Amino acid sequence: MTWLRALREVVRSGLTIEEARLEPLLALRTAVGVSIVIGPALWLASPAYAASAALGAYSAGAATFQRTWRPRKVIALGAGVGLALGTFLGYLAAGRLATFLPLLAVWAFAAGMAWAVGSTAGIVAATTVGSMLVTVTLPTSVGRALEHAGIIALGGVAQALLILLFPIRRWGAHRDALADALAAVADYARRLRHDPTAPFDPEPLMTARDAAAVTPSQARTRPPVLHGPRGLAERIRPVVAALADPDVGAPAEGPGRDRARELLDAAAEVLDAAARSIRRGTPAEVSPESTDALRVDEEHEVLEGPARQAAARLVELLGEALEVARCGTRGRTPAPPGPANAQFLVRPTMFRLVPVVVRAVRPELRRDSPVFRHAVRLAAVATLGYLIAARLPVGHGYWVPITSVMVMRPDFHRTYARAVARLAGTLAGVALATGTVRALGPDAQVFGLLAVVSAGLSFMLNRTGYAYSHCFTAAYVVFLLGMGGQAWEQTVPERVVLTLLGGALAMLAYVVFPAWETPRLPGRLADWLAAEGRYAAAVLRSYAEPTREHHADLRRALLASREAHAAWQETYDRARQEPVRPRGLTSREAEEAQEALKGFDRAAMLMESHVLRDDSRPVPEAERLAEALEADTAQAAVDVREHRNPDWARVEEALHAWEGAAAGDGSPVVRRGAEMQKQALEDLATAVSRTPLERDVGSAREEQRVRAAEAAEGDGSGPAHRGG
Repeated sequence: MTWLRALREVVRSGLTIEEARLEPLLALRTAVGVSIVIGPALWLASPAYAASAALGAYSAGAATFQRTWRPRKVIALGAGVGLALGTFLGYLAAGRLATFLPLLAVWAFAAGMAWAVGSTAGIVAATTVGSMLVTVTLPTSVGRALEHAGIIALGGVAQALLILLFPIRRWGAHRDALADALAAVADYARRLRHDPTAPFDPEPLMTARDAAAVTPSQARTRPPVLHGPRGLAERIRPVVAALADPDVGAPAEGPGRDRARELLDAAAEVLDAAARSIRRGTPAEVSPESTDALRVDEEHEVLEGPARQAAARLVELLGEALEVARCGTRGRTPAPPGPANAQFLVRPTMFRLVPVVVRAVRPELRRDSPVFRHAVRLAAVATLGYLIAARLPVGHGYWVPITSVMVMRPDFHRTYARAVARLAGTLAGVALATGTVRALGPDAQVFGLLAVVSAGLSFMLNRTGYAYSHCFTAAYVVFLLGMGGQAWEQTVPERVVLTLLGGALAMLAYVVFPAWETPRLPGRLADWLAAEGRYAAAVLRSYAEPTREHHADLRRALLASREAHAAWQETYDRARQEPVRPRGLTSREAEEAQEALKGFDRAAMLMESHVLRDDSRPVPEAERLAEALEADTAQAAVDVREHRNPDWARVEEALHAWEGAAAGDGSPVVRRGAEMQKQALEDLATAVSRTPLERDVGSAREEQRVRAAEAAEGDGSGPAHRGG
């Protein structure tokens, strides 16, 4: 992708309205938290104290809108404490550049490294850098600095108290994550009716698993309905795939295919009903037609062999889902086990996060890590922006580094898109605030009220797009400055110019010290290949010796393969948006390799659907194939990293040795799955194997294809045809 096209995509992304459900009650509660600290501070103290209180309450409230599974009150308290600490330390070092700049650089670097823990930690940490930059201009002594820090922390406490006193969908995010997982499997079942090899995105299942991890205190209060349905979604997904697949399931045509479609329809309706029940907390009804479809008549069942086994397993699992759909949360859901034997995914408490943070940050402390490079950029831009601001003949120069810090992200596309969105939102917000100020005239109380209203609108639009939320954030800042006595004729032009300068500085920093994802594609592909090889080997070992230990290994390998797939997908999606020439893998090769590995994963999933049955018989031949698969994929991962052509000699030898062996009940499924995996590995080798001359020609063709696509897009004739 060229720079011109990348910038067009950036502008389009930055100004796109995201489809998200508005949450006015949450926005109202958070805006009330801002108002209950601004009002008393303005009445009892001064506009400067009111500005500090507003900063703490607004930033802590904004932190609670981030995607996180921890209690919102804990996030608000943590944000308030971080803002207060950054403010106080910043004031202590603000007397001289020789002391303040090193502190700012170290604090900004630590905020950048917080992205290793997660996006919520990174965003909240960046906010503390902004508070350090803006509030050091308010106090006049150490005592006043302590007072301002305390008031900022009080804003976080106010938000936490409101969350505690007025809970709104306390487990709402967890319910939504679980419901989304069930709905994703329902959609998968519907798509399998028309496309038996349809792909499935495991991200909703991964999100639901992340949401299921709770602290011991959360486990004691978690609604019972959130305990079991995630496992149902996990177990139903491979079963519906096995039923729909014409190679190991229902026949491609005839009564068997019609019966499979009937069962898939019923599965989709039951899972959707269960998702609605969990999301809303109310019972849901399933149509009599779907209930009748789930009755298996042993004498007249048209499905045979593995397809019949998959159908029986699906009916059994959907019976459990029906109980979830009909019971809702009216107390008929089975109670969870007691604390002594409770089985749940453990999330560390806030006091035990230190070792978790250390383990997350340590692997990122290397030069080629995107998080490390982001931290370096953040530290450099914060200090450089502060120096530039100190030289500018304006009164609010700190908006330059604040803008840079708040728009910067570890990847190219989001950094540039947020810079564009912030400038657009600032222009619209200051224009709106300017017109309001001119119409109403100077009045601190009125400006305080307008600031609260703007904060509420910003919170409500938080998930519809950064530009639209920041429009009211910019108006909120203008009203706060007006509340402090700043003339709008000075603040408005300065705010626009400084925002533009800060955004340009952030964009320039990424060009000077980038962290491109394109060169990382071969490594991510190799990691995914090795993880998929271990998963496939674990499935085969469960056929060879179906023990509890092998089933546990299978589950761990499945989760590891999903994580590797998610890491590849994230890198692949970012690389497609970067203005960088292909390095190691062209976009066509990456796409073909991705499809091949998805086929490999799908074959393993089809085999897994029959492993879990208690009556499955051992398949001794699967052990040798498991060893061959694990060894060949591990070596192929090394080959892909070092740009060598992979080889599958061990797998071919193991499959050849299997020919003529006696087949047990489970052998036809596993043998057919192994053949599908071998074909997928051959497709992968075809995608990534090239001679040196082919690599040079491939890169040239890739550039020609990109230029042709851009020319076609510019002429309005649509994208170029993607041949194969």
